[in-house]
Amino acid sequence: MGKNVYNPFLPRKWKLAHGRHLPLGPKGVLMGILNVTPDSFSDGGNLRNDDVAVFAALQMVDQGAEIIDIGGESTKPNAQAVSAELEQSRVLPVIKSLAEKSDILISVDTYRAETAEKALKAGAHIVNDVWGFQKEPKIANVVAEYGAGCCMMHTGRERERDRDVIADQLEFLSKSLAIAKAAGIDDEAILLDPGFGFAKDPEENIELLANFERLLELGFPLLTGTSRKRFLGAVTGREVGNRDIATAATTVVARMKGSAVFRVHDIGANRDALAIADAVISARFIEMGKDQ
Repeated sequence: MGKNVYNPFLPRKWKLAHGRHLPLGPKGVLMGILNVTPDSFSDGGNLRNDDVAVFAALQMVDQGAEIIDIGGESTKPNAQAVSAELEQSRVLPVIKSLAEKSDILISVDTYRAETAEKALKAGAHIVNDVWGFQKEPKIANVVAEYGAGCCMMHTGRERERDRDVIADQLEFLSKSLAIAKAAGIDDEAILLDPGFGFAKDPEENIELLANFERLLELGFPLLTGTSRKRFLGAVTGREVGNRDIATAATTVVARMKGSAVFRVHDIGANRDALAIADAVISARFIEMGKDQ
């Protein structure tokens, strides 16, 4: 698989639902986090109703987000699971309203096939599954049926892990890719996410970031989700509400190592960070062209 590593900075289209697509490669893309939950680790309870949630989403769009990722169940460690009905009651009205008010790309953060299907019908374009299609594999069939984009995330939860951080990534995400292939999902619809913070200690997260480019061996664009996570606090000593600068630093590192999409809370800080990283990447390509 290592022989087929692709260049993550060359143009590539991410195929999405409803006939949409998103250019990836030369420029990093920001995905704004919109948690319509009372208990998410950073922003739980901030969005009191659907109107406030949509307003917050549109603010992120104005700041430079190209995707809004809407989640109705907290994924923090030891979070209380909710029913599919409650999850849907939280996310579907926001998706419908946002789709009516804007042409922004909408992602639904769910592992449930039923929620994914209803969200896509409501106007979502992307399914973002923190269990990598391995919790409810039928979700892959929904993605294929609707021609949706998808992001399959690595997790260390509820399973035995390889002690080698990268080996575990490659093994888990290869299983996710096999599920996607069996369901008939187009390769151009797939993004992969290494799942920073999901059953990984601070040292493992740093090791993962240091070796991020190894994940390109899988041959797909990568999404990075480090925003305000606990390992950033372990490194900086900052509390959760003061980790946006550290987040932006990881955005630069991951972008330079090949990440395409960045799932973040603070759009402005990460927009500026990406602008610098993209300028350096562009200059490097210009210099490489001169040498040929």
